[in-house]
Amino acid sequence: MRVLWVVVLLGAAGCSSGGPQEPATTAPSSIAVSSPAFHDGGSIPTKYTCDGDGTSPPLAWSGTPGDAKALAIVVDDPDAPHGTFTHWVLLDVAPQTTSLPAGAVPPGAKQAGNSTGKPSYYGPCPPSGTHHYRFTVYALSKATNLPAGTKLAEALKAIDSTTIARGRLTAVYKRQ
Repeated sequence: MRVLWVVVLLGAAGCSSGGPQEPATTAPSSIAVSSPAFHDGGSIPTKYTCDGDGTSPPLAWSGTPGDAKALAIVVDDPDAPHGTFTHWVLLDVAPQTTSLPAGAVPPGAKQAGNSTGKPSYYGPCPPSGTHHYRFTVYALSKATNLPAGTKLAEALKAIDSTTIARGRLTAVYKRQ
């Protein structure tokens, strides 16, 4: 019986999140996010994944509140086996920015560590099945002023504490 309880407890621990989740903000979803490379609910082209070039896709958005002092962009996968996997965190994007070309980091913006610990974009690379990828733009009440390479949990906390509006584009990817 004791062995059974150990197995049950270890199994439950394995289902819990392995790392930081997305910011838990309750800010309004008033920013419209899109991409010329794919539509909401559509498939991410291979070139933006680990099976292709692994560069970030082009993004565009509108509806940033006039009082926003900075933007943040988070790309994550809520379907990852050990909890949400964060692929990219961009901090302190200028609030007047309305788009990003593929593979770009705008001047003055900083990349925080992703779930691999690296301050870069890590293309979708699901281990099995179809995963959803959320491209979320956050309007912030103030710049985070965090340095490049800031740990993921600290970056997400800073985003969460200053978000005044947000918007999201969700797409899917399945490896062949």
